[in-house]
Amino acid sequence: MTDERERVAEELRRIREAVRDKPLESPLGLPAARPTRTPEAMAPAQLAPAPAPPKAPDGSGVNTSWSAQPARPLGALGRLVERLLRPLFDAQVAFNSRQVQLDNETLAYVEARFAQTHRHYDEVLGVHGRHMAEIDERHLILQEELVAHVHDLVKRIDLVLAEAEKGRLSLAFALRDVRARAAKLEERLSRG
Repeated sequence: MTDERERVAEELRRIREAVRDKPLESPLGLPAARPTRTPEAMAPAQLAPAPAPPKAPDGSGVNTSWSAQPARPLGALGRLVERLLRPLFDAQVAFNSRQVQLDNETLAYVEARFAQTHRHYDEVLGVHGRHMAEIDERHLILQEELVAHVHDLVKRIDLVLAEAEKGRLSLAFALRDVRARAAKLEERLSRG
């Protein structure tokens, strides 16, 4: 009976080791880790062409009529009045001249200031746009890496569950075999 017991125990060990050595029916190998990507520069956004700027005001009318000279020749009385009022006319001409210069300089200043403001805003928006594009690209890379890590984790969990199932199947098979052999032994013992 001890020889039979040892033979059965040895056969059980052999079966258990054979099941452990047997590969899974659908082997799950773990893939190599994906290399980390480095962000690449994004293509610049295609912007619609800017509308034409508004037309600057035309100062030619003021520039040509600043001298306050009469349009037609003066008669004798007109020349007398002109002589009497010459200092007043000269003051008006000087004022008109300076006013036209001020208007021209003001228009030039406003145009230059607008151009400078637009250049500054374009630069700020360009920098902001590049940063946003880099942020978007990094988010996409992180999203891809997260999906890859989740897939890797699922494969690892499947591998652990498959190994556990393999062990459970091995033990179930061994238990079924032991029960069958125990039943045979009990039958032999009962026959006597």
